[in-house]
Amino acid sequence: MKFLIIQTAFIGDVVLATPMAEALAQLDHAEIHFLVRKGNESLLENNPFIDRVWIWNKGRNKLRNLFKLSTEIRKEKFDCVINLQRFASTGFITWRSSALKKIGFQENPFSFCFSSKFKHEVNNGLHEVNRNLELIREFVPGDFPPRLFPSVRDFEKVAEYKNKSFVCVAPSSIWFTKQWPKANFIQLVKELSNKHHVFLLGAKSDFDLCEEVRGVDNLNATNLCGKLSFLESAALMRDAAMNFVNDSAPMHFASAMNAPTTAFFCSTIPEFGFGPMSERSRIVESIEDLACRPCGLHGKKSCPLGHFKCGETSKERIEMLAQC
Repeated sequence: MKFLIIQTAFIGDVVLATPMAEALAQLDHAEIHFLVRKGNESLLENNPFIDRVWIWNKGRNKLRNLFKLSTEIRKEKFDCVINLQRFASTGFITWRSSALKKIGFQENPFSFCFSSKFKHEVNNGLHEVNRNLELIREFVPGDFPPRLFPSVRDFEKVAEYKNKSFVCVAPSSIWFTKQWPKANFIQLVKELSNKHHVFLLGAKSDFDLCEEVRGVDNLNATNLCGKLSFLESAALMRDAAMNFVNDSAPMHFASAMNAPTTAFFCSTIPEFGFGPMSERSRIVESIEDLACRPCGLHGKKSCPLGHFKCGETSKERIEMLAQC
């Protein structure tokens, strides 16, 4: 069978969709294609379970590119399209695909055309990985973890950083309320630097934040923001003594490499089903029972109540956290 998996959301969502490709690859003669938004395609490099990656450029001429892409996909004559997105654009692609079987979540506006649809419930006790896999239980039973596949070159690129004990810290997030307070990260890096070398990870746009977190004249911390690719970052994180991350993409990188993880949850909660999946992982969240938490499924640009207690009330655990 010829399958198309659609996940055009954010970086972490693509990582959490990788188990579906591995699951479908268990089928005889399965041909697996994967559609992502432009910028996320490198996440799927070297993935042995994916035959082709499709890219949707959402940044320029979004609608024109959408129609062109849907036409090209229609010509591929897929047997089955599996849509992990709940937005109309990917529903349109699914509808136009001419696939014999169309599977997705019923919250998608185009779910009327799906041959099988499932309710996306964030409070059903399942991790997002397993919610996705529920869509293909008729094909493949069993559970599969998220996985990334850094190349030999990716590992060679970061080998120079692994000559002594080290930890990785990724202090940034697109959403303010998903980001553990900067002052906490500054104190944590200071504590960690006493025993380990600290590598600060993030995009080029995170460089200034990570410079603040690194601290002035801290020779035992290195700012690598913008210097590593997704897969190079994952290759480094795999061998860290610990990875300190927010509820964001680096957490899912750690899960995909089964790397030790300490995940900070502020306005969101692990019960939503997006927590760390590494064998060695721990979660840090508010020690207070806050009536305002969670304030939504996703992060927000600022605290709706102005106090950000969900992030501020775990500070006293920093010394303990540094004992990794």
